[in-house]
Amino acid sequence: MSDVERVLQQVDDELPKALERLFELLSIDSISTDPAYKDSCVKAADWLVEDLRSIGFETQRHATPGHPMVVGHQTGANDKGPHLLFYGHYDVQPVDPLELWNKPPFEPAIEDTEKGQVIRARGAADDKGQLMTFVEACRAWKQVTGSLPTQVSLFFEGEEESGSPSLIPFMEANKSMLTADLALVCDTGMWDSETPTISTMLRGMVGEEITITGPSLDLHSGMYGGPAINPIRVLTRILSDLHDDEGRITLPGFYEGVPEITAELREQWASLSQDGNEFLESVGLSTPAGEKDFSVLEQIWARPTCDVNGISGGYTGAGFKTVLPSKAMAKVSFRLVGDQDPVKIQQSLYDFIEARLPPDCTATYLTKDGSKATVMPVDAPAFRQAHKALSDEWQKEAVYAGCGGSIPVVGHIKQILGMDSLLIGFMLDDDAIHSPNEKYSLNSYHKGIRSWVRILDALSQDEAAT
Repeated sequence: MSDVERVLQQVDDELPKALERLFELLSIDSISTDPAYKDSCVKAADWLVEDLRSIGFETQRHATPGHPMVVGHQTGANDKGPHLLFYGHYDVQPVDPLELWNKPPFEPAIEDTEKGQVIRARGAADDKGQLMTFVEACRAWKQVTGSLPTQVSLFFEGEEESGSPSLIPFMEANKSMLTADLALVCDTGMWDSETPTISTMLRGMVGEEITITGPSLDLHSGMYGGPAINPIRVLTRILSDLHDDEGRITLPGFYEGVPEITAELREQWASLSQDGNEFLESVGLSTPAGEKDFSVLEQIWARPTCDVNGISGGYTGAGFKTVLPSKAMAKVSFRLVGDQDPVKIQQSLYDFIEARLPPDCTATYLTKDGSKATVMPVDAPAFRQAHKALSDEWQKEAVYAGCGGSIPVVGHIKQILGMDSLLIGFMLDDDAIHSPNEKYSLNSYHKGIRSWVRILDALSQDEAAT
């Protein structure tokens, strides 16, 4: 048997013990958003420190103004192989509403379902189960061969579910400790329960809270309706102008930097046979409302968007109050792709609004931090090797997928540490992350460990990955 085959056998034989360790971590209620759980977050960090030390990682808990970071390092058998940095987070979402859980959220257990056995607990999928797939892969390599196949560093934070306020300062202050050749991030999912996935595109974002002010106070519509400008009328007209009848966004220069979808990607995504109508029907809709000539999947993964996320103004309580409001407000967000520039789009939005303001109206803005989209170099050797390793393990060709949302740490890794990230995860769409009764497929956990075993081996043999 080759080393990889022996390590994979070790993973299979030791799965019960790997589950015991995961259950220990899942039983710690490390909710980062609630100060009442501060000690639990420290407890989870300390648990990881001790566990990593037990398999040879030089590991430290690092204090931050919030919850601690955990960083560990270990050399590998191939000193010419790439240095890999694996990122994960040990904090979890709150469990409210508690009454909707079928069992206590921090008492993990294996449950039988129609789709197979699952691990049921808060954090099972997001992100403790995912994090531990990599740790267990490292453990199996050490147990069988006495070393890792290449140099590995681990970076675990405890504030991902609360906005990561300490992340950027910590990364900037510890560049030399965190910089490697390639980052590995396991906070994503699979296309389906049988199809492994490498996420290669993350959309960026621009967010604005827009307030239109007209009269100096709310006015009686019987006395002022007609001659007095109504900020709601102004705001809704501006918002309606942001899209044309074909679903395209009308901001000047908005599509600068938006790449064409390659024929290869279109073909691969089409092979996934996503039913766009079924996707919408599952949430009570029937007709795609985005850009014409793009499939639903293409709209989500590879096209930019503009959405009104909230709107308010005037009287919204019970009954009627015939008032012309002094102010009207909307929250608008843009999802970005390719090389779209958040700063340019923000300025284009300001110019767009100002050009449509009538006399006696002003606009003010409250900005949400913007970020560029992230596009991974799928032609790089590391991505090709990981693709093959995943395909070998799952006996089904891995998919290069886009991601409709954003994973901020990936952008920070690129901007601060100058590294690309390989995004591989094993969550499923129905894992109920952030919701009651969160789960993680036992198969995802088991084959996730096996997948990382193969990926570590593949990357260690590819010096070009550096």
